[in-house]
Amino acid sequence: MNEALTADAAALAFQWPVRVYWEDTDAGGVVYHAQYLAFMERARSEWMRAIGHGQELLRDRDGLVFVVRAMQVDFRSPARLDDALLVSVELRECRRASLLLRQEIRRDGALLVDGEVRIAALAASTFRPCALPPLLFEQLKSHEHKGD
Repeated sequence: MNEALTADAAALAFQWPVRVYWEDTDAGGVVYHAQYLAFMERARSEWMRAIGHGQELLRDRDGLVFVVRAMQVDFRSPARLDDALLVSVELRECRRASLLLRQEIRRDGALLVDGEVRIAALAASTFRPCALPPLLFEQLKSHEHKGD
C-alpha cells in the first residue's frame, strides 16, 4: 500500500488512502462514527512510519509511546460502502511532550470529517508524560505547519 502513499510538499500534509468495507458501516449503510477515528489513527501511524519513526520503533528504540490526549471532530457528510477516502495528517504544533495534528477525511475532494488531535508522548515503561528525544523533536518540528 506504500505506493499509494502521497505527501503534498507545499502544504506539508500527508495523505493515506482508505477504502470503506462492510465492517466499517452501521445499520444505516454509512460509516459508523467511531470508525472515522480508526481511519484517522491509521493515517497518523502511517505518517510517523513515512518519516522514519514507526510506533514499534519508537517504543523499542526510545521507550516512547504516543497516546491521544484530546480530540475535536466535526462530522460533515457520511461516507458509504466501497467509498475511496483520503485521510490527511498535518502537524500544526510540536511541543516538547505533545503534538497537535489537523486531520481531514475526504472523498473525491469533498470534506467529510475534520478535526484536531492532541497526542501526548509517554514513557512506555510508566505511561507518564516525557519529553521527545531531541532528534525526534527537531525532525517533527521541521514538519510543523501553522496554517490557517
